[in-house]
Amino acid sequence: MSAIHPKHFLTISDLDEGELLHVLDLAGELKRGERAGAPLAGRSLAMIFKKSSTRTRVSFEVGMYQLGGSAIFLSDKTSQMGRGEPIHDTAKVLSRYVDGIMIRTFEHEEVVELARYATVPVINGLTDLVHPCQLLADLQTMQEAFGRDLSGLTVAWIGDGNNMANSWLNASALVGFQLRLACPEGYEPDAEILVRAGGGVTLSRDPCEAATGAHVVTTDVWASMGQEDEAADRERAFRGFQVDQAMMDRADPSAIFLHCLPAHRGEEVTAAVIDGPASRVFDEAENRLHAQKALLVYLMGDAPASAPEAS
Repeated sequence: MSAIHPKHFLTISDLDEGELLHVLDLAGELKRGERAGAPLAGRSLAMIFKKSSTRTRVSFEVGMYQLGGSAIFLSDKTSQMGRGEPIHDTAKVLSRYVDGIMIRTFEHEEVVELARYATVPVINGLTDLVHPCQLLADLQTMQEAFGRDLSGLTVAWIGDGNNMANSWLNASALVGFQLRLACPEGYEPDAEILVRAGGGVTLSRDPCEAATGAHVVTTDVWASMGQEDEAADRERAFRGFQVDQAMMDRADPSAIFLHCLPAHRGEEVTAAVIDGPASRVFDEAENRLHAQKALLVYLMGDAPASAPEAS
């Protein structure tokens, strides 16, 4: 299969700026139909799901098919992982069969351990800590709206300091855009990731202040998978953090609204915003397919092109 020391994609920080721009450029070319052929012909991707999914499963499965390869769905109910097979054994066995592994799970350490023992590329499809594949799609959507260079933009994250907020922090440190996070007290992002993101980040309790002049306003559900028993407490904590038209009116006139989906209209965002003219959520969802295809080619192709120097 692949090299003994493959390149993994566990967080967006596993790419440097040049590699990231290369993947995003490739994603755009794939979306516009400028890349022909089947670069992953004969290759297979094992997809491990411990969390349910719509966009992640469909985009990876369709993406592998469009690239000439195949994808294999595995869950706790349909594999030996559900009967307690250790992650390191799973990693070693799957590496003998497939050319890459994508995993969507709860604990980030599971992804880290899988990558530690796998001899093929491992892709993080989502953990409770980060959601890097979504950020690739988000950055592609931003480029479509504002151009390739994102360093002069301001992004406002409104709501929970969850895996999406952590991923925006990682992307901000890599790309250089300004990031304003507005989170209720007790719902801040990961402290280590926040510190590592550096001086381009501000954290406040005022969502309207965060949104003022922003080029991107983005949010997520208030209670993610596995937090259903906290829903009532979270609804109380997040009052005042709903993205509505009044908040969008404070943003830059060219601002776009992003949401990783699924969304709860009337909770974290109003229907008028998510279905309104500033919303790019369905372009963003589509870009999961194109960005992940580019990532798959970069990680699993015969000889990934050298990333250009960042401009």
